[in-house]
Amino acid sequence: MRKFPLIILLISLLQIVSCGAYRPDIQQGNVLETEQTQKLKLGMTKKQVSFLLGAPLLQDPFHRDRWDYIYTLKKADQPMLRQHLTLFFVNDALTKIDDSEFDKKITSP
Repeated sequence: MRKFPLIILLISLLQIVSCGAYRPDIQQGNVLETEQTQKLKLGMTKKQVSFLLGAPLLQDPFHRDRWDYIYTLKKADQPMLRQHLTLFFVNDALTKIDDSEFDKKITSP
C-alpha cells in the first residue's frame, strides 16, 4: 500500500516537469514582406496603401495622417524580431516613409 502514494507522486512530478518544455511562437501585428514595402511609392493614396499593406495596426486619433505598421515575432530561445514601418500622408497622398526600424532584432532581457 505504501507504493501507491509514491507512484502518484512520481506521475505528478513528471507531469509538472513536462509542462515547461514547450514555448509557442508569439506573433503580433501586421506581417509585412520586403516586396510589399518596396512597392510603396510617394504620392500613393491611403486607399492604395491600404490595398497593398492592409489596415495599419495603429491609427492615432490625434495624427490621422500617420499610419504605423508594427509586427513582432518571438521564437523560443531566439532574439525578438520587430518590424516598425511608419507612413505619413498629406492631403491623402503618401509623403514620407520611415522604415528605419524595419527588420530589427531585439535581444531578450
